[in-house]
Amino acid sequence: MMIFNSFYLKTLKYELCNKFAYKNINEVPKLKKIILNFGCKTADLKHLSASLLALELITSQKGRITTTKSPNLLLKIKKGNPSGCKVTLKKTQMLNFLLKMIINVFPKIKNFDGFKNPDKNKSNLFSFKLNDTFVFKELEKNYYLFHKLKMLTVTIVLKCSARKELLFLLKSFQFPFN
Repeated sequence: MMIFNSFYLKTLKYELCNKFAYKNINEVPKLKKIILNFGCKTADLKHLSASLLALELITSQKGRITTTKSPNLLLKIKKGNPSGCKVTLKKTQMLNFLLKMIINVFPKIKNFDGFKNPDKNKSNLFSFKLNDTFVFKELEKNYYLFHKLKMLTVTIVLKCSARKELLFLLKSFQFPFN
């Protein structure tokens, strides 16, 4: 955690200021939060509890169950039914999770060449999905509980105005891009 914080404050902030020429120091991009989400198509209690427990083991922070805001007749979902669970990480926990992703998780992913460039429309967030959740060592130990987990969606929210800033910030944090 201290590695990322000191790297951002001492090195990256000055590189961003020199490259993009900001008028105010508050315009410099920075990480706001990381959102982890497990979506479940059915409101089955076994899947929801397993995914909620998995999020708590991965992040060491209590997750919350998300509910549907509107009914969907095709999927037979009523309004207010549980539809998944999510955790929002901020400050030190966010930096700890980011360090864990870069050091432990990305090298373990099989057939991983790197991320494609982020979406052109959204300049302040970067999202990706992990199909194999057993790249986290916390879940490997308890395979029998988590073998039916769906994809984990990880969304990184940044405070930046342009797509170039987003790419520069993520590449400087050693995110693997093509």
